[in-house]
Amino acid sequence: MGMRVERQTTLADSVTLNGIGVHSGGPASITLHPADANSGIVFHRSTKTGYVETKANWQQVSATSLCTVLGDPHESGISTVEHLMAALRGMGVDNVTAYIDGPEMPIMDGSSEAFVEAIDRVGLKSLGAKRRYIRIKEKVRYVSGDQWCELNPFDGTRFDITIDFDHAKIGRQQLSFDLTPDYFRENISRARTFGSVQDVEKLWKLGFAMGSSLENSIALDGERVLNPEGTRWSDEFVRHKSLDAIGDLSLAGLPILGEYRSYKGGHRMNHCILVELFKRPEAFEIVEADAALEERHSREKGHAELIGGLQVAAFGPDVS
Repeated sequence: MGMRVERQTTLADSVTLNGIGVHSGGPASITLHPADANSGIVFHRSTKTGYVETKANWQQVSATSLCTVLGDPHESGISTVEHLMAALRGMGVDNVTAYIDGPEMPIMDGSSEAFVEAIDRVGLKSLGAKRRYIRIKEKVRYVSGDQWCELNPFDGTRFDITIDFDHAKIGRQQLSFDLTPDYFRENISRARTFGSVQDVEKLWKLGFAMGSSLENSIALDGERVLNPEGTRWSDEFVRHKSLDAIGDLSLAGLPILGEYRSYKGGHRMNHCILVELFKRPEAFEIVEADAALEERHSREKGHAELIGGLQVAAFGPDVS
């Protein structure tokens, strides 16, 4: 295969990010710690009775209407995990233990930029274990009305995202790319969440989006962008939907070798494709780096050591 793969990684040191929760408007803080190989991404959320552990896994998804929520949303859930998860997957971080002080991730500026900067600040540590992947062998498709998404076999990790909004400022936008740390950092990580002023006002009346502001989202009023600086790209909207897809699909538990395509997708559709995938164990296999090629390292500074070759690993479909 032409795809290069790397050893598992974790953070080289701990790092803390502070901000506000987009729904509560209250303070929110998360600390990311290094973790051992094969740990995956594990959240520890502070509650009145202590910390509750939740693995970042598709089976733990409990809500997808406004954001992606892991765990029990009424007691120990963690909402808006997708921006952090996108940064971890996009930057090639496999194992992290995260301690969060409440029900919401800090929204930061509505993108993954702050999380990428935190990862870059502490750097990555390469671990002894080989990285495992989910390799797509057969097409898996999910359709809901005029929305659809699918996973296809592909020698690499590619996203092809199309959005189509009945809004003059957004309209139909499409983005196709191979996921690498450099591409994610430069072209995806800074894309912010977005919404109309009218929708936000409705959410405020329901007690949601109390922390939403021009500092953490693109606000649309008719054909106008209310943010003084405008958009960061003319197609920032599809870039953010791509960011969400990267974060949501990371909940497969392992990186995916394949192409993900979606039309009018979102958090619900991203989750549904994973549900469909794991219903069909014949459609994928777990693979790992070929030990015979481990010395073929790349020179990409500050990220995982890249090696060539894959072999089928002796693991079953349960990747949680």
